[in-house]
Amino acid sequence: MTTIPPCPILVVSYNDDTRAALTAALNNINVFAIACANFCEAENLARQSLYNGLLVDLSTFIKSKGEEKIVAYTLANCYPTLKVRTVGSAMIPMAMPGNAKQDKSLNDFISKTCASFYPRKLRAYRRHPICLSTILHYKGEEFRSFTQDLSWGGAFTVDVFTEKFSTEGEVIISIPELGFDLNATINWIKPWGQRQTPGIGVSFNALDKSVEAVFADIFRSRKDFDRDRVVM
Repeated sequence: MTTIPPCPILVVSYNDDTRAALTAALNNINVFAIACANFCEAENLARQSLYNGLLVDLSTFIKSKGEEKIVAYTLANCYPTLKVRTVGSAMIPMAMPGNAKQDKSLNDFISKTCASFYPRKLRAYRRHPICLSTILHYKGEEFRSFTQDLSWGGAFTVDVFTEKFSTEGEVIISIPELGFDLNATINWIKPWGQRQTPGIGVSFNALDKSVEAVFADIFRSRKDFDRDRVVM
């Protein structure tokens, strides 16, 4: 019995018939599939919702150029990926060399690889490794901190005593160097003692025009184009 992943699988092919065949193959084993005509379309969907994997026509992956190619490699880097070739109604997983090895069947890909993958969505914006001193205002107290990275959508701020925080909690982040405060929500917590930098990952609740102007200068990019993609 096939173990079904909890979230949809993205299907990408430039060819309408191939895309329909790949989608039907997933639907036939009761897997929810979202068909995409190109990789940029898949990226936009992945920035909005949780997905468990990527099923892609190998020819489409090879033919991708420019921005499409960057997005293709980004998606393949973020999600379990099965590259296949279709011959009529048959779907053939392709043998990949070295570190690019993949499952030998659609059933293994779905029931083992995708089912064991924690579903995720793409980060909306690129993280910039920027260190800024901050003061965290949380539950009536103030704590000194600093950012490890910063983006249009949020930040990771370093704090050794993370046990005082809770996910979904509201925090105000003051950045004295920039002269403004940011209202944020705590999305995840990295505790001290796990061979990683401890702290909290937050998402900003809103950015006004003055903050956006400062961020545009710091990031040297426009908000709409600062996507989190692999560097090629």
